[in-house]
Amino acid sequence: MIWGTIVLLFVGGILLLLFMVREAFLNKVVEHELTFPDFPASFGKVSIFFISDIHRRVISDVIIQNVKGKVDFVIIGGDLTEKGVPFPQVKENLLKLKQIGPVYFVWGNNDYEVDFRKLDATLLDIGVKVLDNTAVTFESNRGEKLSLMGVDDSSQERDRLDFALMDAEESSFKILASHIPTITEKIRPEHNIRLVLSGHTHGGQIHILGYSPFEKGKIKKLENTILLISNGYGTTTLPLRLGAPAETHLITLKRGTERRG
Repeated sequence: MIWGTIVLLFVGGILLLLFMVREAFLNKVVEHELTFPDFPASFGKVSIFFISDIHRRVISDVIIQNVKGKVDFVIIGGDLTEKGVPFPQVKENLLKLKQIGPVYFVWGNNDYEVDFRKLDATLLDIGVKVLDNTAVTFESNRGEKLSLMGVDDSSQERDRLDFALMDAEESSFKILASHIPTITEKIRPEHNIRLVLSGHTHGGQIHILGYSPFEKGKIKKLENTILLISNGYGTTTLPLRLGAPAETHLITLKRGTERRG
């Protein structure tokens, strides 16, 4: 009886471990359609591929093929890499994302573990736009504007939301990319930032009996903005996940009654 229990526990442990490995290496694209009453109608709809916390993973060709032709631009939400990841692998990931569309990048805390000057030069060489407390503004044929803003890593107090706001068109529809979601604590209603895209927490990565220090990735309606927190694509320390599967995002924005999905 005792040996039977031990065998069952052992087999159960192995199956759980295999399930956690599977969740860590999923190639999942979560689709969201977000509508805003003030989204500039002349843009029609704008589709964004958002990926954060790649860390040590090599982006699957399955993901690239799933979103290719559906995306206006790509945002890397920080932690593209970490200490020990070879630069050729980082370059491979960037070249894959470039197949989808123009790529924009914000710094994460783990990106500073590597030679960040070399990483910056690699991004520049491949044609990735770094949003380090800056913004880019897109203008439709009717003169309406959409600004994509990005802030540097707030864990090292490198973030300057005020600089990014100054770089954005004041009357534009504003989207903010920030690796760490707590940037929302610095957003005031008058900033009129309609959407924040973030990662960093890995959605808790491993939930024991449903509990983890961080909540699972989700879209949250806040008083001052709408916040998307991603579970992220990669992992840190252990390549295991439980209750917070690896994910990327295909986000479509358009005009309409405000809703999130």
